[in-house]
Amino acid sequence: MAGPRRGARLVDVAKLAEVSISTVSHVLNGTRYVAPDTRERVRHALEALDYAPPAPMVPKRSGRALGLAITGASNPYFGDLIAGVESEASRAGFALLLCDTHDDTQLEAKAVATLLAHNVEAVIIAPTPGWTETTLPVLRKHNTPFVLVDRMSDVRADQVGTENESVAAALVEHLIEIGHRRIGMLAGLAGLSTTDERRRGYRRAHEAAGIAVDPGLIVDAHSTVTGGRAGVISLLHRPDPPTAIFGANNAMTIGALLALKETHRRIPEDVALVTFDDFEWASAMSPALTAAAQPFHAMGARAVQLLVRRLADPFAPRRIERLPAEIEHRESCGCRAVPPTVAEVSG
Repeated sequence: MAGPRRGARLVDVAKLAEVSISTVSHVLNGTRYVAPDTRERVRHALEALDYAPPAPMVPKRSGRALGLAITGASNPYFGDLIAGVESEASRAGFALLLCDTHDDTQLEAKAVATLLAHNVEAVIIAPTPGWTETTLPVLRKHNTPFVLVDRMSDVRADQVGTENESVAAALVEHLIEIGHRRIGMLAGLAGLSTTDERRRGYRRAHEAAGIAVDPGLIVDAHSTVTGGRAGVISLLHRPDPPTAIFGANNAMTIGALLALKETHRRIPEDVALVTFDDFEWASAMSPALTAAAQPFHAMGARAVQLLVRRLADPFAPRRIERLPAEIEHRESCGCRAVPPTVAEVSG
């Protein structure tokens, strides 16, 4: 008779993903940046092997603590948000425990359960798609106060995020104002409020200008570099390709840059490019990227403030707050260049 099945080990995950054991460890623990494509291979290997990490051995903690469940290592652009949470939590007298959700619903539920097992008083969470089916019941079961950050939900809870729709509309309106009529959009991960809101902004800008939206110009790029690259290549292969592209997050925009380079398209002469989410090095690129800069640090700090308020008064009215993003006009949009004529676009 066969014995009990041995659980998957780190070495098994590393072998399946064709990476080193240390790379798997960095993905699991968020201890170092890992390239998006490599991280995706590790995530698929973890799921395929149903890997369950051992319960962490941590020293006993004295004092109060908050938990943060976010796709941190798998989205390094959340670094400023995490820093905002940490600094405000420290100022309020709380230690911070961080778990990476890797934007995976099941891993998110496990991450929150781990935080609660370490006796955090409350949790800040950037929810994954489908979180209400898996993670919300865990929080409700333990009657744990929580605040949603960056990604909003219909759930009755305190929330803080960015003005996604209006800022996305402003980016696309800018492209329309300088002459573009066929604008592609790289849309993010399905099921996220940020994806839906930025898509609405794209449509709103077209409607305000009296331009019909071509559904074929909106491609699902899944909030990843790989998705952004594939999405741009598919757009460029259309018989009537776009003259401008709106990347709805920075990872997809990196993919767009790779695709435009591979296909020898010049920015902005051949294809203009704007992005939601600013890059730390965006102004140093050539051409410099026109981008919407989110106030991630302020967003993280405000999430802690809302949580401290909730702990002090569990019956306080719910607050949903939107912080403004600032558009950094640089060169990639082409506003300093001559916009394409109708003849150039059609020819």
